[in-house]
Amino acid sequence: MKKLAPILIVLLSINLNAQSKSELQKHFEAYYQEMRLQADVSGVISALTHLNVIAPSKERRDTLAYIYMNNNQHLQALNTIGIEKNPEDSDLAVQVKAVSLKSINQPQRALEQFKVLYERNPNPFLAYEIADLQIQTGDTDGAAINIEYGLANSQDDMKHAFFERQQPYEVSLKAAFLHLKGLLVFNQDKNNIEQAIGFMDEALKLEPSFNLASLSKQALESRKNEGETEGN
Repeated sequence: MKKLAPILIVLLSINLNAQSKSELQKHFEAYYQEMRLQADVSGVISALTHLNVIAPSKERRDTLAYIYMNNNQHLQALNTIGIEKNPEDSDLAVQVKAVSLKSINQPQRALEQFKVLYERNPNPFLAYEIADLQIQTGDTDGAAINIEYGLANSQDDMKHAFFERQQPYEVSLKAAFLHLKGLLVFNQDKNNIEQAIGFMDEALKLEPSFNLASLSKQALESRKNEGETEGN
């Protein structure tokens, strides 16, 4: 009987710990639902963090990273799921990595993740992101291919958001691709200013309030005028 006592104590302790863990999990699951109903982002993050400690799961981790990303906490999002390319990542995890890496100015790493998403589900929205990053990283040939694909496949109801103004705004995806094409043409040959300006004009014809295209056109015209002045 004496030999059985320590075993019973251990079994009782394990049972109590299991009950405690189960109760904690139920508590934070209920807390998570309540924070969602209240649209309390900090509360949702807290609840998911506790749940990931108590009962880790890939789905919860990806969800937590996604919430960090949507809250513009990109470093926290990446610290949650990492930055490496992983074929076993869910689409949500890859999206978080792509967007967050782009947001912290890691274009080459972001491009790698956007390409994974595109391989899984080719579409004009991803083609735009890839082309934009390819221009930034100097892959003009790759950017040209994705821009032509985007121009050919963009539908009238497809929009792209821009954030360079205090108030974010949307333009048609086709106009966004035309703006990219103007940038690409200029990057390929700095003497193609007129052609680049022509693409900006096409973008502005579709979207007269396209602020970024207007700014790009002004910069190109200023460069053109400087060249003409130097030539004289």
